Amino acid sequence: MSEAPPSPPEASDRVPTGAAPIDRLLEGGLEPDGLTELYGEGGTGKTILCLSAAISVALAGRWVFYLDTEGVSVDRLTRMSGGEPERVLRRMLLATPKSLAEQREAVRTACALVRDGRRPVGLIVLDSATMYYRLTLGTPEEEGARSSLIGQLADLLATAMAGHLPVLFTNQVWRNVSTGALEPIGGAFVGHVAKTVLRLDRLAGDRRLAILVKHRSLGERQAPFRITDRAFV
Repeated sequence: MSEAPPSPPEASDRVPTGAAPIDRLLEGGLEPDGLTELYGEGGTGKTILCLSAAISVALAGRWVFYLDTEGVSVDRLTRMSGGEPERVLRRMLLATPKSLAEQREAVRTACALVRDGRRPVGLIVLDSATMYYRLTLGTPEEEGARSSLIGQLADLLATAMAGHLPVLFTNQVWRNVSTGALEPIGGAFVGHVAKTVLRLDRLAGDRRLAILVKHRSLGERQAPFRITDRAFV
């Protein structure tokens, strides 16, 4: 007789992102024990949401491993930190890989840190997971790069489950010439490994729209928001 599937995490287990519209959309925040994929065009707020989540976790007293492939703005991090940038930075471990191979090593380090258990890690962020993979598309290196990306996401999923913490990663998009739609890079595996998928769309001015595409316990829904200098509103 097969075992019953595990129950989804309670809302009280969810980790707030500090972005009120997103936390309401997710009924509390990011789920532990899994990966959340965040995708959308440039300028839709992906990195700002990652920073907001990292700050929220750091201010709650837990460590954040932040893997940045696109150049995080320390000035923006400081402005968003509620007047406590030093407290936030003391709890953040920042890695800035310059290649897919370095990204792979950074992921291994983050996973080992969680397994080690000496620091209470509350969040791993990978922004963006597909930056260096995208550079290999259409080249002889593409197959190896895809294998590396799959391995990284699989390691992060295993670590999220073992450490009972959320992993948040961002994804870039491409335009499907047949449908005209913007789709996330990485194919079926990336969409499958993420238990929660959020799409951010650009509207007029500073207005944006967050769409919950996939979730273990919530149906598809959406929430409008605006990006300010400090946060989502």
